[in-house]
Amino acid sequence: MTKPDLSKLANLSPFELKDELIKLASSDADRMMLNAGRGNPNFLATVPRHAFWQLGLFAMRESERSFSYMPEGVGGFPRRAGIEERFNLFAREQSETSGVKFLAGAVSYVRDQLGLDAGDFLYEMCEGILACNYPVPDRMLKQSEKIVAQYIRKEMIGSHPFTGKFDLFAVEGGTAAMTYLFNTIRENHLLKAGDTIALGMPIFTPYIEIPELNDYQLLELSIDADPRNRWQYSNEELDKLRAPKVKAFFLVNPSNPPSVRMSDESLEYLASIVEERPDLIILTDDVYGTFADNFVSLFAMCPKNTILVYSFSKYFGATGWRLGVIATHQDNIFDAQIAGLPQPQRDQLHKRYNSITTEPDKLKFIDRLVADSRTVALNHTAGLSTPQQVQMVLFSLFSLMDTHDEYKAAMKRLIRSRKAALYREIGIAPDNDDPNAVDYYTLLDIEQLGGKAIGPEFVKWVLNAAEPAELLFRLAEEAGVVLLPGRGFGTRHPSGRVSLANLNESDYVKIGRSIRKLFEEYVERYNEATGSTARKDVTKK
Repeated sequence: MTKPDLSKLANLSPFELKDELIKLASSDADRMMLNAGRGNPNFLATVPRHAFWQLGLFAMRESERSFSYMPEGVGGFPRRAGIEERFNLFAREQSETSGVKFLAGAVSYVRDQLGLDAGDFLYEMCEGILACNYPVPDRMLKQSEKIVAQYIRKEMIGSHPFTGKFDLFAVEGGTAAMTYLFNTIRENHLLKAGDTIALGMPIFTPYIEIPELNDYQLLELSIDADPRNRWQYSNEELDKLRAPKVKAFFLVNPSNPPSVRMSDESLEYLASIVEERPDLIILTDDVYGTFADNFVSLFAMCPKNTILVYSFSKYFGATGWRLGVIATHQDNIFDAQIAGLPQPQRDQLHKRYNSITTEPDKLKFIDRLVADSRTVALNHTAGLSTPQQVQMVLFSLFSLMDTHDEYKAAMKRLIRSRKAALYREIGIAPDNDDPNAVDYYTLLDIEQLGGKAIGPEFVKWVLNAAEPAELLFRLAEEAGVVLLPGRGFGTRHPSGRVSLANLNESDYVKIGRSIRKLFEEYVERYNEATGSTARKDVTKK
C-alpha cells in the first residue's frame, strides 16, 4: 500500500482497521491467520456453566411438576413451597453429574455465608432460567443483586474500608453500560455540549469516539499515562483534574491496552484531588480488575463520585453472554447534582419521568438509567434477560466460593506464559517485575522496543521511514498476523496491541518470530541507509 492509502486507513477506529488487516492476513489460503487483535479470550469458566445447565434441568422438573396433568408439552411456573427440599433430592440423585456438586454448595453458601433464604434463591434462579416472567425488579432481580454485590465487594473493593451500600443495574455487557451512561448523563444535564471531560489515556477507543459524536459534543482533555513510568499517571497529569472546567474523568483500570492498574500511590493522589473537587464525576471501567491480585477500584476510593462499570466477559470467557453491571453508591453526587439543577431543567426531567413514578423528582440516577435504557415509555419491560442474570449469579458464586482464588491464579499463569513465549521469540526481555501489570494485553511500543534493542537513532529512523500502520499491514500480509494499532487507543507512540488471551502459547511463539523477522529487516535497512553497524539479529545484542 502507498503512504496515502495507509494514512487514510490509519484514521479508522482500530476495531474497523482490524477488518482490513484480517482481509490481508487471510488472503493466503495455505497459511493460518493468527488474530491477536481482539480481546475475546479462548478460555472460559466451565464449573458455573455446568451448573447453569443442571439448574436448567431442575427448573424444568419444577415447571412440569406444576402442570403434570397436561402431556402436550405444557409446563407452568415453579412453586416456592418445598423447593429447597426438592432440590436437595435432585442434588442427591445427580451427585455425580458435573455442576451439581457446585450447585449444592452454592445453595449452602447462599444460606450459610450470605444469610439469604435458600428457598427464595432457588425459586428466583428457577424462574429466571426458565425465562417465564419479566425481570422484576427491572433494575436487577432481588437475590441476584445481593449476590453479585458480594462479588463486586470482593473483587473491586476487597479489604479497603467502605461505608454505606451501593445499587447495581444488570446490563448487556460493558458496551451497553457505556451506551446507557452517556445517554442518561446527557439527558439529566450532568454533562452538556461544550463541557470538558478528561480521559485517562490510553483508553478503550469508544471512550474517545463517543464524546465527539453530535449527540454529545464534549471536549476531551487527555490525562496521559507515561510508558517510561510503567504506564502510570504522573501527579502532574492528574493535577489537570483540579481545573473546575473538567466536569468528569473517564478511565479504564487496569488500562487498555497497556494492561496496567493504577498504582496505590496514584489512587491515593486522585482521591485527594476529589476531596478538593467534590463535584467531579468519575466513570471507571474495571473489566480487567479481576485479573489482578488485591485490586482496588476507584469506586472503593471515591464511592460517592464514582460510577463503576464491570463486565463478566473477559474473566469468565463470556463475551457472548453479554453480562455486566453498573454500580453507584446510594449516597452519590449524581442524585445531588440532579436535585440541584435549575428549575426549568428539573421541570423538564419531572415531565420526562412522570409516567413511571408518582415522585419523578426523587427517582435515583441509577433508576433513570433503567428507564432511559428503554426510552422511558418501555420502562415496564426493562431489565436484563433473566437467564443472563442467572449465569451472572453463578459466575459470581464461583468466585466467592473460590476462597484460595485458584481460578484467578490459573488465568494469570495462562496469560503470563503466553507473554513469556511472545517476548522470548521477539528477542527482547519483557518487564516482569511490575506489581501493577495485569498482562491481559501487551503493547509493543516501537519507541520502547526499538530503543531497548538498538537505540534511539534507530527509532527515529523507523518513524521517519515508515508509516506507523505499515508495520501492522506488513505483519498481516506477510505473516498472517493481526494486531491492533495502539494509536487508536490514544497512545503517544506507534505501537501494536497484542491480546494475550485469545490464542494458544504456540501461536504466540509464531507471532514473536514474525515480529522479529520484520524487526530485523528494518535494522538491515537502517544499516544500509545510515552506515550503522547495528546487529541484524536483535537477540544477539
